[in-house]
Amino acid sequence: MVAGREVSREGSHGTARECLKDALGRPLNDLRLSVTDRCNFRCAYCMPLDRYEWINRREILTFEEIVRLSRIFVSLGVEEIRLTGGEPLLRHKLCDLVGRLAELDGLGLKDLSLTTNASFLGQHAAALRRSGVRRINVSLDTIDPQKFRAMTRRDDLANVLQGLLTAKGLGIAPIKVNCVVQRGVNDEDILPLTEFARRNGFWLRFIEYMDVGNANRWESEKIVPKREILERIGARYPLEEVGRSDPNAPAVNYRFKDGGGDIGVIASVTEPFCAGCTRGRLSADGRLVLCLFSDKGVDLKKLLRGGADDREVASVIREAWTSRRDRYSEERLEAMNSGSYRADSRRKIEMISIGG
Repeated sequence: MVAGREVSREGSHGTARECLKDALGRPLNDLRLSVTDRCNFRCAYCMPLDRYEWINRREILTFEEIVRLSRIFVSLGVEEIRLTGGEPLLRHKLCDLVGRLAELDGLGLKDLSLTTNASFLGQHAAALRRSGVRRINVSLDTIDPQKFRAMTRRDDLANVLQGLLTAKGLGIAPIKVNCVVQRGVNDEDILPLTEFARRNGFWLRFIEYMDVGNANRWESEKIVPKREILERIGARYPLEEVGRSDPNAPAVNYRFKDGGGDIGVIASVTEPFCAGCTRGRLSADGRLVLCLFSDKGVDLKKLLRGGADDREVASVIREAWTSRRDRYSEERLEAMNSGSYRADSRRKIEMISIGG
């Protein structure tokens, strides 16, 4: 496959759109868009407990800048936008932004979703649905109140669970519940979470513990690999593999043989999927980040505030993506297998500012 661009897609009104491909032939299909780095939780795998300096509010992208950049990304082939954080529901008047982004469907945007910790979801679910959100991902690592308090440094589990049920009652679907599994922390919650998801019709996805950011004190010993996760669940509820929902999806899906629903596993550490990664990330302060494990980003906000027109901004995005060669998770596995991997071998952008 060859890097470059093709003008091969059309919006719903027949507008020609590019299909960018990076240096490894991967298209730019998805945009993870962080609207804030603020969060009311303090989960250690996402946010460092110290040495983190909040982005100055003047440096956070405005709604106008977000919509403008999103329109440019859609013209370059992006079909799915997911709003992330931090906690996106902390962003004032977020539903106004959702409504404006939903209007990009006429230009080729096919999906607009949200990742949240759900602590405020009960308050905003109805407005989010009216504004255009159809899918929600909720980060939930345990349903045990004491563990929840220890992991998040907050006592909001009741609000999270109520938010999930409220969103379900409003017909938002699918609702995916994402659990990052850490050995010795919440690996005993695999089955309780599975049973919770089965009872309530949620799509549960387990995520291998990854070395995101710099200050989460990641240790490979804390990984619970995909194989073990499936063995634990399958011993109680037999599973059959379904596969990926599309070739570039991060999760491999499984269904319960008794018809009790579906689960997925995102095995970024033990089964890297870099070859199918079509996701760009836009940080809360306007940097285009090409990989979850990147150490830097391309400053698009500087272009916007410096007076660049859309064509100039698109050119910078195009150059960044077509030069992209990131395959960090594959390289990490190769280094782990050879015994040469060190988690602190390079600096990375903290996940709190770029979302998952």
